[in-house]
Amino acid sequence: MSQSRTALVTGASSGIGAAFARVLADDGLDLVLVARRQEKLDELAQELRDRRGVRVEVVAADLSDPAAPRAVVEAVQELGLEVDVLVNNAGLSGDAAFTETPWSALAAEIQVMVTAVTELAHLLAPGMKQRGHGRIVNVSSLAAFAPPGESLLYTGIKSYVLDMSQALDMELKPRGVHVTALCPGFTRSEFHATMGSAEAANRLPALLWQEADAVAREGWAAVETGKPVCVAGRVNKVLSHAMRPVPFRLQYLMGRSLNPLKH
Repeated sequence: MSQSRTALVTGASSGIGAAFARVLADDGLDLVLVARRQEKLDELAQELRDRRGVRVEVVAADLSDPAAPRAVVEAVQELGLEVDVLVNNAGLSGDAAFTETPWSALAAEIQVMVTAVTELAHLLAPGMKQRGHGRIVNVSSLAAFAPPGESLLYTGIKSYVLDMSQALDMELKPRGVHVTALCPGFTRSEFHATMGSAEAANRLPALLWQEADAVAREGWAAVETGKPVCVAGRVNKVLSHAMRPVPFRLQYLMGRSLNPLKH
């Protein structure tokens, strides 16, 4: 087994995922990069090997395939690696009305951003717990604090990621494993172009936008210091508090201490 720390990053071919890979490589971590686009992953992997001399492996996988999360973990095991850091970043969002969207597209959205996120954490967290150290960053969104969006599953999905991450952090933190829900706002990446919302997004004020690198650095600092929720960017922090009257820290403490089903 490798003696250095290894991070697995999903959605690593661009945007926040690629930014996380660079931040982690700069911190000396070996990497397993996961995304659909083999060519983009190979380019980034070579860049990181040349830049920091870290080990970088590529696993091309489509996380909308229900078999993909386990296949990814098995591929990592075959490489002789143990995952110390998981960054669940892969995501997508529909741009059409719910009733006009084929079920296959909705199912893919749920699989990538709910099931795969949860399954990868479930597969990898036990090893972290056993070793007494681990970091999990689940990329949620500022949308998790917003009112539901018409026709969209996105706000509900990101709310799930926010809540699940905090619940997992409550369980694992005593064993040295930190879990953080990273909640970025509008971030410059390929996301909006891919989802067909680039024109509308570009009309937003510049102060609402962040660079992917800044989001990744803030998220990595947050999980290292044990923050269960990280809203990236000052403007987004203000907006999130305005949308939710109960502060995150109080919600977290209430959830940990007032849960009647807690073992």
